[in-house]
Amino acid sequence: MISVHADCRHLPKADTPHILCINPWIHDFAAYDFWAKPLGLLTLAAICRLHGCRVSYLDCLDRFHPRAPHADPFLRYGRGPYLKTPIPKPPGLSDVRRRYCRYGIRPQWLLSDLRALPRPDLILVTSLMTYWYPGLQETVRLLRTVFPETPVLVGGIYATLCSDHCRSQIDADEVVTGGGEALLLDLIGKYTGHRATLQFDPQQLDSYPYPALDLQHCVNYVPLLTSKGCPFSCAYCASRRLNPNRITRNPEAVAEEIGFWHAAHGVKDFIFYDDALLMDMETHAGPIFEAVASSGINVRFHTPNALHIRWIDSKAARLMKRAGFETIRLGLETAGFGDRRKFDWKVTATEFHSAVACLNKAGFTARQIGVYLLVGLPGQKTTSIEASIQIVRRSGATPILATYSPIPHTALWPQAVAASRYDLKADPVFCNNAVMPCQRETFSWQRLSHLKQLAAATA
Repeated sequence: MISVHADCRHLPKADTPHILCINPWIHDFAAYDFWAKPLGLLTLAAICRLHGCRVSYLDCLDRFHPRAPHADPFLRYGRGPYLKTPIPKPPGLSDVRRRYCRYGIRPQWLLSDLRALPRPDLILVTSLMTYWYPGLQETVRLLRTVFPETPVLVGGIYATLCSDHCRSQIDADEVVTGGGEALLLDLIGKYTGHRATLQFDPQQLDSYPYPALDLQHCVNYVPLLTSKGCPFSCAYCASRRLNPNRITRNPEAVAEEIGFWHAAHGVKDFIFYDDALLMDMETHAGPIFEAVASSGINVRFHTPNALHIRWIDSKAARLMKRAGFETIRLGLETAGFGDRRKFDWKVTATEFHSAVACLNKAGFTARQIGVYLLVGLPGQKTTSIEASIQIVRRSGATPILATYSPIPHTALWPQAVAASRYDLKADPVFCNNAVMPCQRETFSWQRLSHLKQLAAATA
């Protein structure tokens, strides 16, 4: 049975520091809430509360802001479009014939929300995609206008992968690289003088408080992180750079968290953020799925980060079906198995076809089984993408095109730099996957539309 427990927190005193956590705007050609939550920031917010701080949270992407148009939070399993406002394109991207937008709440709404808060003693701002930094830049500028004397710390993916660029472009008092959990109390002490005894072990995920999702206007889905790290070193992926070591949670603790959010907030949709969820299937993922299936609770699981294919056999597929998996995404990347070793070594043709067959036999439909195929790799030919799409279609799954974004510090980065029509090293904004930066020719809607139509033929 899944037990339900409350998330233990220390109630802050009036003289404890006030920490403001901010999820910044996105500036991009396209953005959509495909189960995207700043889990790291919300975890830091929970750690702040655990150690006696007062915490406020503002989300510039909030689809359920009180002033936003009404949206059904549970439609499409919690996914949905962000508000968007057209803005000028960044310098150097004028050749892209697409509209560039600020995604998220209106600036005047954020200003109003900030002015309604008591002055924070410290502001924590996260960052995600490297090429989204202009949205972070705008967010921090606005924060400075309201709270000019408050220290601002920036962390997250962009801050870690492009730390020098972040320091030069973002008006932050400090750029924090890597996981901030182990550094957080020292940083709070440094900037506010507040000292607290460590109440958790940064290397033991089960000791973490649940993320502060209750600070949102709506808890319509819950992201889950049952492990950190990945055993593979794929040429296009920065997972090993961001999380060099693999650590896992106790399956019983994960099952308890699922039960807590389901009982306390009526949540039905849970999103796995793991990079290698199915690794150690017998001792980690399997027991989680079994606990949920045995409990009888009615929940749905989704895997936008993609599952490793080689660990899906008949037993795993049946267990996933019993547990409530609804949206399955497989990380194939290319069906050109002959030369894929230059990209990764995580799956063979036999393993791919076997995994899809097992999922089909377990009762999953082709619509539920999405297979990611990378588009826009350096030197990639359209014919190879077309062939991969056809192979996935024939397997009994749905091809999903994922345009490649070059990432610094990955093995494929030098090839991406050499293949790009932009100066990728000069500015992360040119790494935007929406413009296919590793193609010599200007972005072509016609080419991408052709491939999307071919992939959609399975629908």
